[in-house]
Amino acid sequence: MKIKALEVKAGDRIIAYCKNKMQVCKVKRILEPGSSNITLSVFTSEHYRGCLVSCVVRFQSDTLVDLVQ
Repeated sequence: MKIKALEVKAGDRIIAYCKNKMQVCKVKRILEPGSSNITLSVFTSEHYRGCLVSCVVRFQSDTLVDLVQ
């Protein structure tokens, strides 16, 4: 299902380009709410030294994002 980037919430699972590949990511938090671009801190399903890998992804506010159910 696709939703606008503005509608993404913490805890949502989305498909995003992170760590050089498209993958399912879980939104940890929204870093810049209310700006023209949406910046999200996300976890990937990968582990590095026993910890979940995290990265930052950015979308324009009107971008459609794939939500994983």
